[in-house]
Amino acid sequence: METAVNDATRTVFSRLAGWFARSWESSAEADMIASLDDSTIRNIAHDCGITPDQLIELAKVGPHAADEMLAMMRALNIDPTEVELRLRNEFRDMQITCSHCASKGECRKDLARGAASENFGHYCGNAEHLNALRANPDFLIA
Repeated sequence: METAVNDATRTVFSRLAGWFARSWESSAEADMIASLDDSTIRNIAHDCGITPDQLIELAKVGPHAADEMLAMMRALNIDPTEVELRLRNEFRDMQITCSHCASKGECRKDLARGAASENFGHYCGNAEHLNALRANPDFLIA
C-alpha cells in the first residue's frame, strides 16, 4: 500500500514539476522576446510570416503550445512533416490556432483515449483543415 501511495505522490509531483518547468520556460521566452527592440521583433515576426503581436502572443504561450496539433495529425493518419513541407503557411496558421485553443484538456483526453478521430470535429478549431488533409492521400502517413 505504501508503494502505491509513494508512486501516486511521485506521479503527482512529477506532473507538477513538469507544469512549473513548462511555465518557467514559457515565461523566460516571453521575457526574452519582450526585451528585444521593436525593429528586431518586427524582423523576426516577418521572417516567421506573422505579425509582431502574434509573435509576442506565441512567446507567451510557450514552445509546446501546438504540440496537440501534431498529435492530432498523427491520430488522424496525417503526416505533419509532409504538411509542413508542402503547406507551410497553412501549417503555421494551424499551429497558431492550436496554440490559442481553449479545448486543450478535451483534446488531450481524446488523444490519450484514442478517441480523437471521432470527437475532434466538435471542438477543434482546425477541424476543417484536418478533414481536408485527411481527404487528400498525398498527406496521409504511408
